[in-house]
Amino acid sequence: MDVVFTRTGSRRYGVSIGVPGESPRWQDPSPGFDEHIPHDLVHYVLEAELGLSAGVFGRAARGGGGFHPSEDLTARERARLKRKAKKREAGLNAKDHAGSADMALAESLAALCDALWRQRHGGLPDERPPWVTPPNVPDEYRPQVERVLSRLDEVAPLWNALGIGESLTFTWPSVVPHRAPAR
Repeated sequence: MDVVFTRTGSRRYGVSIGVPGESPRWQDPSPGFDEHIPHDLVHYVLEAELGLSAGVFGRAARGGGGFHPSEDLTARERARLKRKAKKREAGLNAKDHAGSADMALAESLAALCDALWRQRHGGLPDERPPWVTPPNVPDEYRPQVERVLSRLDEVAPLWNALGIGESLTFTWPSVVPHRAPAR
């Protein structure tokens, strides 16, 4: 599966998913734009680096997730694909609740890694109101979080250098992107 992160505007990005033999799926705009590294890119790097196969992108590889069918399909085809994806997602959710907690772990660690990376790079103020606690890494996840932060340090400059219409493409679950030309 190819996962493409495209800067689609000055403060906007989109993500497209290409699974062999299936129509491409996309999300544009995607949530959590940031000039340095958007939220979904943090998610991707974290899930790929830690091998979380039932997080956002592992689910997308199996047909789940919140990505929309391509616009070049008929309304009927899009509706059918949305129904299938919803059914797959329900099955993946049931698996999550039956033991695999990849999605919950991915959400929790993505938020943590996002905050820690921004703090390290001056994106979060060192001084905060007394009711706001600093990000805290549970001891059992320290090595994994450090690996993810190191990987984000590698990927963020590549994202930051993109112009509008340019993309970073990853082949799931690789954490090494290749940059695509402007579309």
